Amino acid sequence: METSPVIRNVPEQSGQLLSHHSWAYHGTEAGPAMPAAISGVQQARGARRLRNGLVLMGLLTLAMAGVQAADDIVVLKGSTGAGQGKHIVLISGDQEYRSEETITQLAKILAHRHGFTCTVLYTVDPQTGTINPNIGNIPGLNALEHADLMVIFTRFLNLPDEQMQHIVTYLARGKPVVGLRTATHAFNIPKDRKYHKYSWNYNGEDYAGGFGKQVLGETWVAHHGAHGKEGTRGRIAPGQEKHPILRGIGDGEIFGPTDVYTVRLPLPGDSLPLVLGEVTATLQPDSPAVRGKKNDPMMPIAWVKTYRGEKGATGRVFTTTMGASQDFANEATRRLIVNACFWAVGLEDKIPPKTDVTVVGTFTPSPFRFKSPKEWQPGVKPADLFRP
Repeated sequence: METSPVIRNVPEQSGQLLSHHSWAYHGTEAGPAMPAAISGVQQARGARRLRNGLVLMGLLTLAMAGVQAADDIVVLKGSTGAGQGKHIVLISGDQEYRSEETITQLAKILAHRHGFTCTVLYTVDPQTGTINPNIGNIPGLNALEHADLMVIFTRFLNLPDEQMQHIVTYLARGKPVVGLRTATHAFNIPKDRKYHKYSWNYNGEDYAGGFGKQVLGETWVAHHGAHGKEGTRGRIAPGQEKHPILRGIGDGEIFGPTDVYTVRLPLPGDSLPLVLGEVTATLQPDSPAVRGKKNDPMMPIAWVKTYRGEKGATGRVFTTTMGASQDFANEATRRLIVNACFWAVGLEDKIPPKTDVTVVGTFTPSPFRFKSPKEWQPGVKPADLFRP
């Protein structure tokens, strides 16, 4: 049976908290039962003291970790680093590849190691306040109004119009986008809905292939490697060895147990493949490449391109069909995605020879699979993912 590595590092503070939000973590513990002899007034006062104490403990715990959080929104602000002054909104909403694990650790690295301000958003069950990617609800997307970059890792989501509007407005401005794994098929919006054209299967000539094809460069096509049986080794595309996103990454160092996705060649517009996916015989990093047509030609697994927003501005895009939390356990894969965030916001000259992508806290990626509805209950709240 395949096991996931556990990566540990000493937690660090990430600097000052955002001052323009008044979010707080609210404890939910009811506390111990009180003796029947205590009056109702005393009981109410005691409960309030206990509840306030729990709230304070939650706030102190998160503050020590450099976290500001509501029940469903988390904000990290780095104190120093090349990313200081840049705001990244990271969006998680995939049901299979543990985007909630990848996005959480990516935000921690970007904030703690490089000074970016990160707003981290998840698919949240409005009834419980806990993360559940089977529910099309992402609170906090209005943060995109002031974002320098959107990092998206969602899959087949059907969001309410008022939430999609924030994404559509962001794209209309031609702002940068980084898309991970299933973001190529980020949305599955019914035909009778206002934003159907952003759906992965939209076939109108005005926006064929939806958000995935038009912005990221491809929509969902198929599994190229054998899903759950064959892994992915990253091979540097010929001539791209000196691209800033690949700085500090050697040929063959990128590896993940997720399979290569099929993409249609050539990729559209000005797409530039950076990394090609060598299909491996097993899910182990030392696995040999499979023989035959699966690796001839190899599919691009990471590329850059631009897109034009409706208001005329052109935005940078980085897309990778990797990004599952097990992929993110690989140092070179982490470096690829972190470097891409630098590049997307125009900081490619700040990418060091070997970007620090040391994990923050403990990172224990879960094997990719679909969870049953019961497995998402009772669940965790976004703030829980950032406790030291």
